[in-house]
Amino acid sequence: MGLVGVGETGNGEMGLSSVALGTKNKYKRMDSQLPDEDEGASQHQLQEKRSKKTRKYVLACAIFASLNSVLLGYDVGVMSGAIIFIQEDLKITEVQEEVLVGILSIVSLFGSLAGGKTSDMIGRKWTMALAAVVFQAGAGVMVFAPSFEILMIGRLLAGIGIGFGVMIAPVYIAEISPTIARGSLTSFPEIFINLGILLGYVSNYAFSGLPAHINWRIMLGVGILPSVFIGFALFVIPESPRWLVIQNRVDEARSVLLKTNENESEVEDRLNEILVAADTSSGGKYEEKSVTRELLSPSPALRRMLITGFGIQCFQQITGIDATVYYSPEIFREAGIEDKTNLLAATVAVGVTKTVFIMVAILLIDKLGRKPLLYVSTIGMTACLFSLSFTLTFLGKGQIGIAMAILSVCGNVAFFSVGIGPVCWVLTSEIFPLRLRAQAGALGAVGNRVCSGLVAMSFLSVSNAISFGGTFFIFSVVSAVSVAFVYIFVPETKGKSLEQIELLFQTEQWEGDGGQVELGDVEHLVQKG
Repeated sequence: MGLVGVGETGNGEMGLSSVALGTKNKYKRMDSQLPDEDEGASQHQLQEKRSKKTRKYVLACAIFASLNSVLLGYDVGVMSGAIIFIQEDLKITEVQEEVLVGILSIVSLFGSLAGGKTSDMIGRKWTMALAAVVFQAGAGVMVFAPSFEILMIGRLLAGIGIGFGVMIAPVYIAEISPTIARGSLTSFPEIFINLGILLGYVSNYAFSGLPAHINWRIMLGVGILPSVFIGFALFVIPESPRWLVIQNRVDEARSVLLKTNENESEVEDRLNEILVAADTSSGGKYEEKSVTRELLSPSPALRRMLITGFGIQCFQQITGIDATVYYSPEIFREAGIEDKTNLLAATVAVGVTKTVFIMVAILLIDKLGRKPLLYVSTIGMTACLFSLSFTLTFLGKGQIGIAMAILSVCGNVAFFSVGIGPVCWVLTSEIFPLRLRAQAGALGAVGNRVCSGLVAMSFLSVSNAISFGGTFFIFSVVSAVSVAFVYIFVPETKGKSLEQIELLFQTEQWEGDGGQVELGDVEHLVQKG
């Protein structure tokens, strides 16, 4: 066995005569360090194993929570093609077409409003289940609708279900996600919206060859399938730890945090932050001030949050993304494509582009931050919308016009997906205090759905009045205004915990610097508090 500090005897042999192996001697056997090294390696392996398991679990929760978003995306995508055959089968007018397309977004605001209160009462998890059930009922009615009136009833039910789902998914994911990955994970609902849009386009193309009185019913019926999987998800995903804290179920919240945090030693710190944010620490009673009253008479910090959250949600829609997606066949027809099959094939290209570029956002949102992606997105959309306006107005219906129209539409949805599409939902799920998060997030979702509905229900009428090119010129101007809004009102939230972001809005430095407040400033506020 090798030794450190072994003396040499007079005959040149190694010996122990000059070495005192007492307990305080600095010379030690080399193998005495091995148990410590083995123990350290073992602990490292265990931590690595725990981290991988935790990441997989949180990822699964984010995926399952995002399934409701597929329903919204699928409806947007499938209606762009199904409406062609509904028009042919039920003989509806152009105004009825606009109402049928846009009413879902308008009605979904009621689901979003009710979702905030419902999620505070029954929890985030069971609100997602309720959303799926209501949507399934609406989809079933639409599949068997014999008339425009019955079809509208189905759209109303589906809209309420989608309103629940759109509002609750980002809130739930933000509340279970670790800080370092929150941006990417909270973007998952937008990924699934895009995936749903793509599936809707593919469904249109796949079933377009069937008779007109059957194909649109199958197209709409396929949308029921994603909500079925949500039933299985309820057996996998936990309740939000922050909601559990509000309910004074602290032990259950700790159990969830142990599953969703890679470092077990940080769980108590995270739990204490949530307790302070919820005002339940030291046996304190949850603040009884009416949430509604607080939202209607906000403090300066809350007013900043509401301007940011509500504003970014509205800008996401009034830049015309739903007009581009819902009415892409009409846009391409205006550019010169006449054949129905070619129209639907072009919309598939739009869906693929939208889905691919949302993946880019997921990779970059926690590396570059929210604000740089918003700049790239809004500036790029402005250029593409202006290009589409110019193309539809001046290039006519030739091959160049068709190519430029497809390129401009695909470019617009690409820039949307890489920035304002996902970042909008990430921000509104991050910036509000815990006690207000669900209902303030619902208010933002309401703004989003109202703007979406207004755009969808007026696009054809406005385009007939001032031309398609004129309408997209207006969208390009609005998109340019959104660039200024991002600069003035949107702070960077990358790398900050939800509780730190709340404090960020309370500092006066938030104003007048383009929304940039360093994390050190926030930590100073925490220490001061």
